Amino acid sequence: MRVLGVDPGLTRCGVGVVEGVAGRPLTMLGVGVVRTAADAELGHRLVAIERGIEQWLDEHRPEFVAVERVFSQHNVRTVMGTAQASAVAMLCASRRGIPVALHTPSEVKAAVTGSGRADKAQVGAMVTRLLRLDAPPKPADAADALALAICHIWRAPAVNRLQQAHAAAAAAARTARAPRTSTVPVRKVPR
Repeated sequence: MRVLGVDPGLTRCGVGVVEGVAGRPLTMLGVGVVRTAADAELGHRLVAIERGIEQWLDEHRPEFVAVERVFSQHNVRTVMGTAQASAVAMLCASRRGIPVALHTPSEVKAAVTGSGRADKAQVGAMVTRLLRLDAPPKPADAADALALAICHIWRAPAVNRLQQAHAAAAAAARTARAPRTSTVPVRKVPR
């Protein structure tokens, strides 16, 4: 499985590609950051992020895109920028028919470090170890993107099994609720 992880942001949008399957060693295929100037017009920044993500999709041809789910923060401007960059990543993937998965920061931290409260240094250290890198990717947005890809690779099989079980249970419930039709012929009573 090849996954492009995207840590969305307007100034620095982390991107990283990891390949592998759960239970086996993973391989980093690329890592970087799509940058935009903080003083540029919003529309131009979003176009720059789109172009950057499109280049990563063209170069690495991922099977999945994992994006950090936007969560509420006190700084509304930060949340809005993160949400806008996240939407661009989802749009780019969806336009190509690539499935998109959203993972919360605590899900990613828990998957990679074992603790949903891990700090950026712990995430960077575990990404370095899991991918057998010489040093943690810089900036932290790049390491976070790789962590998202790792999280998706490890969680996808379990999530798929849960979705299949849920679909089977829903189908069984629909069948059980369906009205039963009688096959007994109806006789007309003469008047």
